[in-house]
Amino acid sequence: MARTERQSRLRGWRSAVVAVVLALVVWGVVRAALLDVFYIPSASMEPLLEPGDRIAVVRSFADQEPIRRGDVVVFDGRGSFAPLNSGRGWAGDLVQGIGEWFGLLPNDTVYVKRVVGVGGDHVRCCTAAGKLEVNGQPLDEPYVYPGDAPSAQPFDVVVPAGRLWLLGDHRSVSADSRSLLGAPGGGLVRADKVIGRPVAILWPLDRLGGLTTHATEQDTH
Repeated sequence: MARTERQSRLRGWRSAVVAVVLALVVWGVVRAALLDVFYIPSASMEPLLEPGDRIAVVRSFADQEPIRRGDVVVFDGRGSFAPLNSGRGWAGDLVQGIGEWFGLLPNDTVYVKRVVGVGGDHVRCCTAAGKLEVNGQPLDEPYVYPGDAPSAQPFDVVVPAGRLWLLGDHRSVSADSRSLLGAPGGGLVRADKVIGRPVAILWPLDRLGGLTTHATEQDTH
């Protein structure tokens, strides 16, 4: 009788372990092929995204729309925004990787910014009225953090084909393309480095809901 109970408990534990493993495999496939989750570590995209938000991101190859000026994108910053080596060592990288997987820690090579210039655009700051200018036309930016100037740093950039010029919405605290003007690549990010677009805030629960991050009427006019 006791042996039968032990065997029953063992089968129960095995079933539970198999279920957990299968769930992790399915979640891994979903994250690799369709949808991923990222942690927002900074205030650079306020008011749209706040520090501590966990966002769902539809991966680029599952999103058929081209990247347009005004879109918010999540991208791999290695080779442009981020150092190639974290310097944490293998143990630190392991802890970081586990934290990223469960959405508990930010990924320090992944960034979220807004596309201000695409290939062929001439982006300049600023007009006499204090606005950004794209292709000779002032840019309407209703998404910029209230009270912030479009940019306190002047710049004049022609975006090559296949590249993006990216800024945070909270311009006064955002490290973005402007911060890398003197660096190799000049703050421009390859379009193929885009991971996807945020579609929803998953956490905290009081901010749970969908996001509109595609370009709408935010082009020059």
